[in-house]
Amino acid sequence: MAESDETKDAPPKKASKLPLILAIVVALAGGGGAFFFMYTSGDSTPTDVAEAAPEEKTLSPLADLAFVPLPPMVIALGDSTANRLLRFQAQLEVSSGDEEAVSFLEPRIMDVLNTYLRAVAVEDLESRRALIRLRAQMLRRIQIVTGGDHVRDLLITEFVLT
Repeated sequence: MAESDETKDAPPKKASKLPLILAIVVALAGGGGAFFFMYTSGDSTPTDVAEAAPEEKTLSPLADLAFVPLPPMVIALGDSTANRLLRFQAQLEVSSGDEEAVSFLEPRIMDVLNTYLRAVAVEDLESRRALIRLRAQMLRRIQIVTGGDHVRDLLITEFVLT
């Protein structure tokens, strides 16, 4: 009976932390190995890219771009009692060589933009997503005026509602 009393008073044995430590070490080693494999198994290394660049003399798509700036616009919005103004300025992204044709149509482009922006409700301009929608609408109208695909994009450089 003396032995059974001693076993009851003894603290229970703690579980070993060795399996947990080994699992962490193996996971870290596996992660490091996977990183090393992915880092070194690319199709080309930086030196391969540097050597291949001089041989390939292709023009970048950016070489075929030009920009036509539009004059700044101040547009009165809403009814005359509100006195809300929109300051707007943009540039048109065009293909090289189309700058002169698009510049020639600038009065029509300005008329289309002015007419469209005056028709938009002030509440629509104050929305967070307004600029994305307005940009798409204005670009479509400009592309109709210029015909074909002379104008690639509309880049809004100033859009201030006061």
